[in-house]
Amino acid sequence: MPAMTSDPVAGAVDAAAVAAWMDETGLGAGPLEDLRPLPGGTQNVMLRFRRSGRDYVLRRGPRHLRPRSNQNILREITVVSALGTTDIPHARLIAACTDPAVLGDAVFYLMEPVDGYNAAVELPPRVAADAAERHAMGLRAVRALALLGEVDPAAAGLDGFGKPDGFLERQVSRWTGELESFSGLDGYTGPDLPGVSRLASWLEASRPRQGRTGILHGDYHLANVMFTPGGPEIAAIVDWEMSTLGDPLLDLGALLAVWPEADGVPDLIGTALSAAGGLPSEREAVAEYARHSGRDLSDLDWYVVLAAFKLGIVLEGTNARAQAGMADTATGDRLHAHALALFERALRRSAV
Repeated sequence: MPAMTSDPVAGAVDAAAVAAWMDETGLGAGPLEDLRPLPGGTQNVMLRFRRSGRDYVLRRGPRHLRPRSNQNILREITVVSALGTTDIPHARLIAACTDPAVLGDAVFYLMEPVDGYNAAVELPPRVAADAAERHAMGLRAVRALALLGEVDPAAAGLDGFGKPDGFLERQVSRWTGELESFSGLDGYTGPDLPGVSRLASWLEASRPRQGRTGILHGDYHLANVMFTPGGPEIAAIVDWEMSTLGDPLLDLGALLAVWPEADGVPDLIGTALSAAGGLPSEREAVAEYARHSGRDLSDLDWYVVLAAFKLGIVLEGTNARAQAGMADTATGDRLHAHALALFERALRRSAV
């Protein structure tokens, strides 16, 4: 892509091909203007641009597609489209390209830009100086998650989106299989994660009865939430590629798996919001969830351990790809450190 040869996502998006597809779709005319990559995440490519006076954000899988990259983006398209019928804050879908031939190998979609900021990256000075607002932001993030878990998937048009039956029973084998698959990457020296077998055994032996089916985000934490510029409200929940139907308490487990264990202690993904202090305690976060959800939270520790186990393996996947030359080495090292911390927390919480 000549217009973006100096850009870190050069080669991932052919601007001329996108423009031609938009012509066919009836989305403006002329070249894509002011193209710039958007930060956030370590995997997928996101670009913001303008065409015919309208702003767009394009999202596709990583430049080096993984086996399920296109499938994940297609799932994201499905759930984001369905969320348009709900009050859940998200980036609104404009149009989707499900033909990978347009970009040579990757499906993609266009969404409305979000008027908000990612508090994981940087805090506005007003927020950095106001612990009460940061506390409220944490509660809003928990409330948004609880409300997502209360959405009726059938009413949103998501019947058949996932396989909710046996969802919890599949989790351990699903993620241990994922971890084992990394050994097929040339150059990967791992996995070097503590207690994988012990945690897997504990999770299988302690598994609770699955609750009623709901929508899971699949990767819910403070880095995947955007806040409104003028207050503590949620502008959008983002990055839906791991969404499915199943037991939404796994999303709460994921949030708590990386939640700071004490005020002033960084969370396990290093967000600016957590580093500034003032977030609700875990007890307050759980109480807020309970206020907006009718779900039984008595087995919450199990969900937290499973979430830490799963997220640790997901992050280790980036480390494995980095060692294989398919991702940035510094990012791989950083996420491996986060994976180690997640497994250590899981071991403490399960007491195995």
